[in-house]
Amino acid sequence: MHELSLCQNILEIVEQQCKTHHIKKVTELWLEIGALSCVEPDALKFCFDISCQGTPAEGCTLHLIEIPALAWCWQCEKQVEIQAHHDICPQCGSPHLQRQNGTELRIKEIAFE
Repeated sequence: MHELSLCQNILEIVEQQCKTHHIKKVTELWLEIGALSCVEPDALKFCFDISCQGTPAEGCTLHLIEIPALAWCWQCEKQVEIQAHHDICPQCGSPHLQRQNGTELRIKEIAFE
């Protein structure tokens, strides 16, 4: 379950921002998660709640924003949405795709009191 270590890393960033900006309480956190990131949303939420205990983010609401995976097809020269790392182009069936995104996991926004 790598979601626990991901949550710990996310909270390190949040705590660093709290110290830098003199924030005492984080109320909401928005995370962007790529469709190919191999992150299980339910496991992430569970681990996040546990990891937040005793931090400025304790009790904070976690919002997950799914980012679709996009790739460039060299055959039909179009940007297409894919569901897996080794998908073929849904337009022309070509296996020659260059993944553009979909593996990201990043903090989009932090709300605080």
